[in-house]
Amino acid sequence: MNERPRRQGRTRISRTFWHCLTAIVLLAYLVTALSLSSEAWSERRCAGLRIAVNDTTSMKFVTAGELARELGIIPSRAKGMRLLDIDTDSIERILSRIDKIESAQAVRLSDGFVLVNVDPMRPVARVFDGDKSYYINREGKRISADARYHIDVPVIQGRIADTQSMARDLLPLIDYISADSLWNSLVSMIKIDSPTDVMLVPIIRGQIINFGTPDNFDNKFRRLRRMYTEVLPVKGWNNYDTISVKWSGQIVATRRHKQLSRPAVEVEEVDEADDIGTMLAADGIAPGTALPGQKPRSEKPIPAAKPHK
Repeated sequence: MNERPRRQGRTRISRTFWHCLTAIVLLAYLVTALSLSSEAWSERRCAGLRIAVNDTTSMKFVTAGELARELGIIPSRAKGMRLLDIDTDSIERILSRIDKIESAQAVRLSDGFVLVNVDPMRPVARVFDGDKSYYINREGKRISADARYHIDVPVIQGRIADTQSMARDLLPLIDYISADSLWNSLVSMIKIDSPTDVMLVPIIRGQIINFGTPDNFDNKFRRLRRMYTEVLPVKGWNNYDTISVKWSGQIVATRRHKQLSRPAVEVEEVDEADDIGTMLAADGIAPGTALPGQKPRSEKPIPAAKPHK
């Protein structure tokens, strides 16, 4: 009667023993394999450097060839060295010091190559500050301008003491202009006269818009749109030299009291009113009537057009 329980107990002990033995053998194999693999890895030679620039735009602001030159003799010396002797931290430090680089990461790969991944800066505006010119990213970091490349981004002109605060204040305005087809075509530059006098320079020669402080975008651009679609087509595109939406609820336009001087170089005789009218029509807005004859000059500001009831 007691023989069966004893046999079952011996069977359980036997199974436990074999399970433990199998686990020990597998562990020993794993330790040996890892040791051999580690030894082989420590002696693996570098096959070279691969530089990848993570730039999905067409700017080509940073190129792999340019980065290879910045690394000097490192790429040529790396080939044939032991992978473990490649100082990846040094590669990252050298590249991170370049103002056009957002981040750099160097990693050793199992195929023997060292992969250098680089994220370039994303310029959002170009600043002309006195005799200096540079690009800025969204955080306000300066990026030196170089004659070897040109990036089509909005232009800002003025004395800029703190690019970080300037970027924080002006980037919402830049984004707003860029997102609207009319203003993106019409505004050629942003000029900073003071923190409360941000000027928009349109493509209409001899005209400037005082935007005031960079805020309340919807309201201010709504007033400007009425000026450019209801007033200027009737009064004349060159009839006013300054348009201001600085003050709440108003459009103040100052009549031009001097004739525009003829440009030093005339490349093509194209009526500026036709160009603006084309933009307004493309934006789904009727451009209004043709330019009338010259009106009597007056410096008295005109009020905003009253809304139709």
